[in-house]
Amino acid sequence: MVNNDQKPERVILVCVTTEGSEDPEILLDELAELVETAGGTEVGRVIQNRENASPATYVGKGKIEEIAAYAKAQDATGIVCDDELSPSQMRNLSEALEPLRVLDRTMVILDIFADHASSSEGKLEVELAMLRYRAARIRSLAGSYDRQYGMGMRGPGEKKLETDRRLIKDRISVLTGELKNVSRTREVTRTLRSKKSLPLVSIVGYTNAGKSTLLNKLTGSDVPEEDKLFATLDTTIRSFMTVTGQEILFSDTVGFIRKLPHHLVEAFRSTLDEARYADIILQVADASDPEIRAKMKVVRETLEHLGISDKPVITVFNKCDKLHLVDLNDPEADASLMISAKTGEGLEKLTQTVERILSERRYCFNGIIPYTDGSLTSQIRAKGQLLSEEYVPEGVKISAFVPPELVGRLKPFETGEEN
Repeated sequence: MVNNDQKPERVILVCVTTEGSEDPEILLDELAELVETAGGTEVGRVIQNRENASPATYVGKGKIEEIAAYAKAQDATGIVCDDELSPSQMRNLSEALEPLRVLDRTMVILDIFADHASSSEGKLEVELAMLRYRAARIRSLAGSYDRQYGMGMRGPGEKKLETDRRLIKDRISVLTGELKNVSRTREVTRTLRSKKSLPLVSIVGYTNAGKSTLLNKLTGSDVPEEDKLFATLDTTIRSFMTVTGQEILFSDTVGFIRKLPHHLVEAFRSTLDEARYADIILQVADASDPEIRAKMKVVRETLEHLGISDKPVITVFNKCDKLHLVDLNDPEADASLMISAKTGEGLEKLTQTVERILSERRYCFNGIIPYTDGSLTSQIRAKGQLLSEEYVPEGVKISAFVPPELVGRLKPFETGEEN
């Protein structure tokens, strides 16, 4: 977040709470985690109860004076607002609190993404999101451009401190074109994958719920695992072989969070679209988190926003090793399980549940494949879930779950009896 010769920023967290909103302390606890992940330090909190946030300055005039005095007493270098500020709010608040830096939740999240993006696609997506955010705020952020450090100043901001709207617009156009090419490449990959008829299970969940740990435990992969927000940004797909010999693909991608900036949702749409092509959505929730239900609601709402609401859902309550005699349930899911991705507890039952739901969505074939049609037998082994096979004089007697594209070719060999 900072250069080696700069100290971490000391910021005051600011939140406007209205009737019906969540507990502001819970919201600021999460904002504090974001600030810490970005490399900043919280030195205080200011909460204002209002009917609505001020359209001009986010908080009221009196509260601005209170923040200024509090910041001076705490030797703060800036403030971070829990909501995304409009361009006018950013500009007016910056002028009123000069020389404090004014940041909002979106800037901190974008900063974290810029720091964690490792793949070329991830860097493109983050840069696009940052430029779209800054395009509307050039005047508001101009005063910050002479300080090339701190939260919200990573990524393209360091390269384009003096760009005007025209240059930003041109760069956005270039990035959009590059991401369309990436999206087409993803489509080709999905097409090749669909030809193999390999089922895909997409792991989703709130950030830091243990998605990457689960993927690693299931598939033996080595996706980085860190106890921090947004440790994983890039989509990772790994293969898993069940005890019955069925190959299943598991994908892991960026975690969700409250008030996920729409700039990021749009920029990461091609990455998040992996979940749209999944056969099953595997939602990971932190069973030890007191805010688990609220965070599960955020995940569901984000999936609905992405148009992903028609898939079978398995909810796994992770970190059950931290609980005692607690059995959680998700009434909105097709199945709920208690697991520990760290210890492996419950993972066998999870894979059995995945197989069961996949099999319910596949055709059950019982028949005898003549030896002259051996290629069909090979395709059943490769694309389906083989339950049993026996070599008899007429051919190979097979019982298996098969994908729809094989049903027509297998019908002539069906016996109608279970093997």
